[in-house]
Amino acid sequence: MSLESVVAQSHVIVCCGSGGVGKTTTAAVIALHAALQGRKTVVVTIDPARRLADALGLAGLTNEPAQIPGLPEGSGQMWAMMLDTKATFDGLVLRYATDANQTAAILNNSFYRNISGSLSGTQEYMAAEKLYELAIESDYDLVVVDTPPTRNALDFLEAPKRLAKFLDHRLYKVLMLPTRGIVKAVNVAAQTLLRSISKVVGAEVIADAIAFFGAFEGMEEGFKERAGKVDDLLSEPSTAFILIASPHADTMAEAKFFASRLKELKITVRALIVNRMQPNFSSTTQDGSTQAPAETLAARLEGTALGDQYRCLADARHLALGEQKHLVGLAAELAPAPVVQVAVQSFEVSNMATLQMLGEAMFATEVTSQA
Repeated sequence: MSLESVVAQSHVIVCCGSGGVGKTTTAAVIALHAALQGRKTVVVTIDPARRLADALGLAGLTNEPAQIPGLPEGSGQMWAMMLDTKATFDGLVLRYATDANQTAAILNNSFYRNISGSLSGTQEYMAAEKLYELAIESDYDLVVVDTPPTRNALDFLEAPKRLAKFLDHRLYKVLMLPTRGIVKAVNVAAQTLLRSISKVVGAEVIADAIAFFGAFEGMEEGFKERAGKVDDLLSEPSTAFILIASPHADTMAEAKFFASRLKELKITVRALIVNRMQPNFSSTTQDGSTQAPAETLAARLEGTALGDQYRCLADARHLALGEQKHLVGLAAELAPAPVVQVAVQSFEVSNMATLQMLGEAMFATEVTSQA
């Protein structure tokens, strides 16, 4: 397998890794590369940072995919978007509400307006929902997902199961008892607890919560069914998880942690991309003969301008060898997944032209399974 074949065979690609390793840019490169091969692609970032828009040279992105202009004639299409948690949640309410009155009751509820954008776990589930919408209900050939840093990405992967479990929980079923409302549904001890909570957060908040659960009644089956389908999508063979890292001890440790957690979830890492690698200056000449190591030449020519250059070369090679050592263990764990080492570039990715230049470097790199 190669990175090229992984991308060609995938319908969904999930880019994972710690922060600051070039994950967003890599996701955009993959989507662009597939589009240049004639496919219709979309890259979606879950992370609310502006990095994706910056890499594409755009002023901004919204919750709706925007087509990226400027692809060469004969290419496919590339689209991009940034997740808006509340807008996605609103869309689900519109989908599953039985009528306009139920829709209005939920969307206008103060409790809903608070949780739809800020409740822990909401962003991760809405990201999974948006992925399903793009992959199943739209006509994209490839959906590339730029996840948030490692720990939050795990929340994204586990969100569908957690939502389904919550909707089946006995406490939720009590809260959703029809017509009687939460206060009448719980026992005296629980009512005492609610009164204590209302003193802290305010009776109005409790009343809004009760009204929300009442308005939500009947929609849970649709949410639960959707969550199951999202979970199935993440497990399909056409969904590929690509791990992104940089050649440093801390980010490699984070990548190993993420790989082990994916293994626990029975998810296989299909490729490893290591960004910003230092070039490994070899002591072998173009005709195949070997020359003295840079360290030796630097010592011989110490005190001269040429000696200083060899010293810089020796330092750079030492750094590159150190990065290779960090990489070996992780590559062995992920074998036979291909490993792509992308050398540090002399330019910043800030538009489609530089994005394409990075793509040429990434996909031209020899891809190997290292042990």
